[in-house]
Amino acid sequence: MSPILVRPVREQLEHDRVIRQLQKDLTRRKVEVAINPGAEQNVGLGMGTRKEFPDVILFATDKGRKVLAVIEVETGESVNHLEAMAEWAHYSRLKAPLHLYVPMGSVDVARRLAADNNIQLSEVFSYHQVGDLVRFASVYRTGPAFRLPEDPPAPPEASVKKDTKDIKSAIAKPVKPVAVPPTPKPAPPPKPAPSPKPTKITAAVSKKASPAKKVATTAKPVVKTGKPTPSKSVQKPVKSAARPAARKVAAKKVGKRK
Repeated sequence: MSPILVRPVREQLEHDRVIRQLQKDLTRRKVEVAINPGAEQNVGLGMGTRKEFPDVILFATDKGRKVLAVIEVETGESVNHLEAMAEWAHYSRLKAPLHLYVPMGSVDVARRLAADNNIQLSEVFSYHQVGDLVRFASVYRTGPAFRLPEDPPAPPEASVKKDTKDIKSAIAKPVKPVAVPPTPKPAPPPKPAPSPKPTKITAAVSKKASPAKKVATTAKPVVKTGKPTPSKSVQKPVKSAARPAARKVAAKKVGKRK
């Protein structure tokens, strides 16, 4: 329990429930789990007169009982600057990785507080309640963080270093400019072929081949009357009666002259 912060009763019950849930889950993973819920001080760490009593302490199951990790559980109200300086800073100086468990909505605040106060956190977990159970999820983990026996193996460091070397070498090498071939100019459009000069034969053929001109005929409107009017084409020229008389006079004059 924090020496400078008194949690409300509801949050204190939630805090102790998370600690006991961790004890059940971690006991199955072949480690020894010691807890200090509430104001209890069952197991402490430290030398001399000053001893620290974190919420959960993990020990190895061999004879040496090596301290594997130190776990501190926080609630929404206890994720603040005072709590970080009073507990997290001291727990991070112990010879064991420090794991921090905070509510799901307080992960960013906890990481910012640790960075501002130079507190080394090996791993940060978030937790939320689902019915009667509490679910945990790892949201931040450093390279040398402690791994429980059932955790998946970490990738080898050699491959990581090799990848970083490849990246640095790729960045250091100057990139050669790629020669872009010049775009070909579009070909000019072909000139139209000159039309052949018309000859006499082609002119005669074109005249014969040309269609005959249509003669526009305008028909006069026909007026219907009682008597049919004879057309000009049907009328015959009328012989004048003056022509034979003139012939006779001319014949008489010729006879007198003789």
